[in-house]
Amino acid sequence: MDIIKIDDLYKSYGDVKAVQGISFRVKKGELFAFLGLNGAGKSTTISILCGRLEKDAGRVELNGKDLDENGEDIKRAVGVVFQSCALDKPLSVYDNLKCRAALYGITGEAFEKRLKELSDLFELAPVLKRPVGKLSGGQRRRVDVARALIHEPEILILDEPTTGLDPQTRKSVWGIVETLRKEKGMTVFLTTHYMEEAAEADYVVILDGGKIVAEGTPLQLKNAYTGDFITLYNVAEERVQALGKPYEKLPEGYRVAVADTAEATSLILADPELFTDYEIVKGKMDDVFLAVTGKKLTGGTEK
Repeated sequence: MDIIKIDDLYKSYGDVKAVQGISFRVKKGELFAFLGLNGAGKSTTISILCGRLEKDAGRVELNGKDLDENGEDIKRAVGVVFQSCALDKPLSVYDNLKCRAALYGITGEAFEKRLKELSDLFELAPVLKRPVGKLSGGQRRRVDVARALIHEPEILILDEPTTGLDPQTRKSVWGIVETLRKEKGMTVFLTTHYMEEAAEADYVVILDGGKIVAEGTPLQLKNAYTGDFITLYNVAEERVQALGKPYEKLPEGYRVAVADTAEATSLILADPELFTDYEIVKGKMDDVFLAVTGKKLTGGTEK
């Protein structure tokens, strides 16, 4: 079931064409990755989805409802974690969450119950009474995600949610999000500069200049836009050169580029003595993005 449907979406700012006729679908319960450099149209699309920005043309449908006709209902179905912190720094964590909950009519015992659930999930008990401005970046981000989830949305939009976080906090935030996605069937709409996050997505759309330039599952994109790589260990460089394939020197070996798994297999069968210590891997999402856009998407290092 498609929970988000976007058809022929357009948005311009004067002469700047931010979004140019994009169309895509997001299935209920999936992790959907929306990739592109700054200025590609990601934030504009998200602002339209959230009802914060009016589109110029096209159709946006969430959970079977047209955005133009059911704006308020749609807003209640969506939680958003923006790139920058959306919390009031002078207020305590408790007051921030209480104010947010009140916007959705969650007060009194209902709020205390929901607060307990989120506090347990995000380990917020030690910081509930502390001003948000006194928290670490990782603590603020956990509160920010809790704020977006206060009304139990069906769709969680994460706009570069882990940028600047330490690896442990990133892992913690993602662990919570994945638990909610699997247990509650929540749909996650992600923009990120970390390719290892995009590599875990169910479906990926790549934007460039306001247009969709590639889309598919990570495996489909890797197969379409990158080859395979053979990493050879404990071999002399001249043996690698003799293969006649592009390669790069690594600290512990050589990374040889081949068109696909079939070519890798033929090389191995032709010279089994060379391939005694090796591994074959697919190209990475970094390679896909570079092949599609001609640019690098800076962020984490995909594993």
